Amino acid sequence: MKKSLARLDLNLLFTLQLLLQEQSVTKAAKKLNVTPPTVSKSLSKLREWFDDPLFVKTPQGLKPTPLALSMAQDLSDWLQIGSQLLAKRGDETPKGVHFNLTMESPLLLIMFNELSQQIYQRYPDAKVKVSNWDYDSIESITHGEADIGFTGRESHPRSKESLDLLPYFIDFEVLFTDLPQIYLRKDHPALQKEWNMEAFLKYPHINIVWEKSESWALDEVLAEQGLTRHVALTMASFEQSLFMAAQPGHQMITTAPEYCQRYCQQMHPDLVSLPIPLEQPQLDSLLIPFTMIWHKRNSQNPKIAWLKKTIKTLYSPREN
Repeated sequence: MKKSLARLDLNLLFTLQLLLQEQSVTKAAKKLNVTPPTVSKSLSKLREWFDDPLFVKTPQGLKPTPLALSMAQDLSDWLQIGSQLLAKRGDETPKGVHFNLTMESPLLLIMFNELSQQIYQRYPDAKVKVSNWDYDSIESITHGEADIGFTGRESHPRSKESLDLLPYFIDFEVLFTDLPQIYLRKDHPALQKEWNMEAFLKYPHINIVWEKSESWALDEVLAEQGLTRHVALTMASFEQSLFMAAQPGHQMITTAPEYCQRYCQQMHPDLVSLPIPLEQPQLDSLLIPFTMIWHKRNSQNPKIAWLKKTIKTLYSPREN
């Protein structure tokens, strides 16, 4: 017989979501600020309602049944819609708002302070978690672990990181474009000669791993001309590559986004930048669209809508 939703205590669904996240009665009880027996009683009611064990005890904790796993995404979406309805109240500032952001670094180091001030002005009690953008960030957005991402993509037609290759369920908006630059010390011998492709290829390069790849659009453009960089050192991030480029005792150079000039002014004032010595059409294929990325299900979420508008206000190019 079909059961009426009116007979189900909807608070139980919130308990179910926490059990799916924590896979522990004790941990779920702690988050709910109730006793473990209270959560166990709620789980019994849920099992009766769904006519399914929902969770099975294992040495590693509670293991969800196939039915419980099948409800995880729908449950997350349902609770998100509930939060959106509650957020439509205009007579008070929402309490306990959480923001989970994933942003490319060092961009977040030089830009996040302004954004954080806007967040706490609008939501004084907000809790904000920021992680570095990495290979798994799209998956984090997909699973609801991150509200919004902010990162550079690539323009080169053969790039695996182009905007065209984002999953269909991901929405995005380009905020600004950036052109990579070469960074080297002020006393680097390359600055004493004509800056051209010969000089660019003469010196060893510091490379970075970007989303698990050690090559990027620049390597594609050089390969089209039968050229290749001599990569002497590979680091994990732009911060690390810029730090090493700034150290004395070597002649290595590195490539990083143009916005890193601002970062270097603060952290590595002995570094200067030069353009990549390519023709304009080739440079155009290296343009980096810095992009906000979020899941389609959050398109009408009031919190995410406010966040997107605020980011655009802060970081989109100002019109003269």
